[in-house]
Amino acid sequence: MPGVVHFEICVDDIERAIAFYMKVFGWRIRKQDEETDYWVIESDSNEKHRTTGGLLQRSYPSESTIITFDVVSLDDSAKRIAQAGGRVLHPKDSLPGVGYVQYCKDSEGNVFAILQFDESAQ
Repeated sequence: MPGVVHFEICVDDIERAIAFYMKVFGWRIRKQDEETDYWVIESDSNEKHRTTGGLLQRSYPSESTIITFDVVSLDDSAKRIAQAGGRVLHPKDSLPGVGYVQYCKDSEGNVFAILQFDESAQ
């Protein structure tokens, strides 16, 4: 069964959300880099495929939390998603050194992502 490997929490106020999650859960949160407005939630775990997280600016009012599932094949999973009544929202993206990710919608309109681990991804 595909497991949850990443989550993204969409927020209205990044600084307020960082303060909240640090206070409530003790999370360490840092900006990914200067070019992106993405904040990485860091873990003490050093497992190879641990669950990771991030905070990002909400794009539209109903955007909430996006869960990412690991899959063996992104292409096969995307086909099954479409056949089951879901939608693939855009082409797969490369995450260098991690793998490939693709955002989708389920049959109920919920956004989620699928991730195929591939350390050779460029």
